[in-house]
Parts: sequence; structure tokens; C-alpha cells
Amino acid sequence: MDIMIVAIASIFAFALGACIGSFLNVVVYRIPAGLSLIHPPSRCPHCLHRLGATENIPVFGWLWLRGRCRWCRTPISMRYPLVEAATGLLFVLIYWKFGFNLTAVSYWTLLSWLLTLSLIDLDTMTLPNALTQSGLVVGLGFHTLQGWQEGHIASYLMLGIGSAVLGIWLFDAIRLIGSIAYGQTAMGGGDPKLAATIGAWLGWKYLLVTGFLACAVGALIGGVAIAFGRLNRRQPMPFGPFLALGAALTVFFGNEIISSYLKIFFPLGSW
Repeated sequence: MDIMIVAIASIFAFALGACIGSFLNVVVYRIPAGLSLIHPPSRCPHCLHRLGATENIPVFGWLWLRGRCRWCRTPISMRYPLVEAATGLLFVLIYWKFGFNLTAVSYWTLLSWLLTLSLIDLDTMTLPNALTQSGLVVGLGFHTLQGWQEGHIASYLMLGIGSAVLGIWLFDAIRLIGSIAYGQTAMGGGDPKLAATIGAWLGWKYLLVTGFLACAVGALIGGVAIAFGRLNRRQPMPFGPFLALGAALTVFFGNEIISSYLKIFFPLGSW
């Protein structure tokens, strides 16, 4: 019986995530273009035909259309169903780890925000203020709700605000030092704002873990890309996706990473 409940809940979580992923595709396309998220309804960008109900079904709509517009036969990017499927999978994994509760809803929202910002950063090398600023506010809102559940609203809210300030100050400092060291802009202006958003959502400890993972993965991938000639040393590379990946890894493994760090560097009896 428990397995059946988990299976049904997992299907629901995937379906919900896939639907959210479909909306994220709209956000990724329309916000950089300065278009409304509401009007016009979803349509083919080539022939402007409005998509029908069956064409709008996440993942399966693309498969049913065989990756082409039903009317003008223009190819539809595979990224659309991949984003929908990836969001659905993230929702399932969060459900498996945290269950159905406020924490899960908070992480569903955070990872959806981060996925959207990552795709926009990859496409345009920008992190729109509309998303980083609204994400910060929503993150503080979840912090406040958690504080209300625990009976400590003020302390939770101050923790969120302090962590957001730490995020923007820390990455502004990294940006400044890196720019001086390399003689060119080392990090975009949106990255510290994204770090502030992550801090508002996860708190200062998880923010530091996120920053470490983002820098480590970014340095590794950047080094490999330079070694294989895919990137030159002075070519800019979007850092937002690495911050997003670091935050996602921290959501799932943050406690284990912090515990391992403390065991290695502060073993019992060495205080």
C-alpha cells in the first residue's frame, strides 16, 4: 500500500513539475524578449498558430507532434520537452527526499527559479533583475513561513535577510578581486544578485556550500573547455548555471557536505 501511495504521489509530482517546466519555457523565451507572460497564449513562433490542448501537453505534446509544428512543419526545439522532463524529475527527487510539505514546495519553487535563470544566462549571458529580485522576495517569504511554523518569525526573517546580504557582498567582492587580477570583468553584475537570492532561500551555511561547489565545478569545466580549445582564457562564460547547480546539489546533499567537512577539519577531541 505504501509503495502504491509513493508511486501515485511520484506521478503527481512529475506531472506537476512538467507543467511548471512548460511555463518555464515560456518565461525563458519571453522575458529576455520583453514580451508578456500572459498574452498571447502559447503559439508557434514561426507561423503564429495558437497551440491546441493536445499540443500543450508537457513532453507528450512534443512527441505527438514528432518535434514539428502541426501547421507549418517548422522544427520545434528539443529543449522544450527536455526542460519539462527535467523539471518533472526534479520535483520527483525533491518529493522522495523531503515528502509533501512546505520545505518541498520551497525547493520546488527555488529550483524552478534557478533553472529558468540558468537557461536565460546560457542564452543571453544575462540574469534579469525581474527574476533575481522577485526570487529574493519569494525566498524571504518562505523563510518567514518557516519561522511562523517554528514560532520564530523574526529570527528566520533576519537570517534570510542577513544571508542575502552576505551573498551579494561576498560575490561582489569576488567580482571586484577577479576583475583586478585578470584586468577585465570577471563576473557579471547579475551573479551577486543571484547569490543573494540563493542566500535568502537557503541561509548562509548553504550559501557558502553553494558558492564553493559553483566555483569548483565552474573552474573544472572552464579548465577542460580551455584545454580542448572550446574556450579561450579571456572569453566570458556564464556563471549563473554553476551557481544554480551548486544550489541544487546543496539542496540534496548540503547536510552531508557540511558534516563531512566538520569531520575532516574539526574531528572530535581536536577543539
